Amino acid sequence: MKKILLKLGILLFVCPAFNSYAQLTPQPSSAQTLIQDFGLSKITLTYSRPNIKGRKIFGNMEPYGVVWRTGANSATIIKFTDAVKINGHDVPAGEYSLFSIPGKREWVVILNKTAKQWGAYNYRQADDYLRFTVKTEKLKKLTETMTLAFENVTPEACDLHMMWEHSGFTCHLTIDDDAKIMAGIDSAMNTARKPYYEAIIYYWNHDKDMGKALVWANELDKATNFPPYVSKLWHARVLLKKGDKAAAIKMAQDGVDIAKKEKSDEYVRLNSQVIAEAGK
Repeated sequence: MKKILLKLGILLFVCPAFNSYAQLTPQPSSAQTLIQDFGLSKITLTYSRPNIKGRKIFGNMEPYGVVWRTGANSATIIKFTDAVKINGHDVPAGEYSLFSIPGKREWVVILNKTAKQWGAYNYRQADDYLRFTVKTEKLKKLTETMTLAFENVTPEACDLHMMWEHSGFTCHLTIDDDAKIMAGIDSAMNTARKPYYEAIIYYWNHDKDMGKALVWANELDKATNFPPYVSKLWHARVLLKKGDKAAAIKMAQDGVDIAKKEKSDEYVRLNSQVIAEAGK
């Protein structure tokens, strides 16, 4: 009987399937799921976060040169809803396990096509989609809980940063949605709900055709269901980017006057900024 209980205890400890129906105690390594908007798509990252708990991690508990699950428990999973580039490498939309190989001077980052697997015990290099190296970052501050984070996020790029103990690495991700967005704007302009506001902002932020943006700004000014101090702001910004400073100042001053009447301090400030920029 003791042998049976001992075997059952071992199975409960090493095999998560036996524990899946109920969780009686907290996991030592807490799970975390991050969902990051990225362009028109999303990145979902799911991993478990081990703690140092007084141990020596890299070069000891996690040996240099050995594949690591980049977390605890199940292998870390990263999912892209659209194609991206990671450190310049093309990665199609899909779900991947994220493994890594620690090193004193550099890390190997691995995307493996077998997304759902326990740890790195059944890892097969033959199933890798991508491998690349990044420099090891020495962290001044001790990171007790292993952390993955999206940083420096813009609509076109972001960094995925791993931090644990005094070591870390960063992967740079980019996405090119421009052709899709431009086609979407062109298509939407042929519908009843013309997205003048969204289109103006995109054109302005990405240095597109300001002549076309100015036509849309004129149309937005006519909208009766849109805050005029907002339309005046973007109209003024477009005029300024086109180089018409006098017209930009006049439009932005109209925006300031309307915003004051509507008690919108934010748009008083924003329209005033255009006036100041145009006056330089």
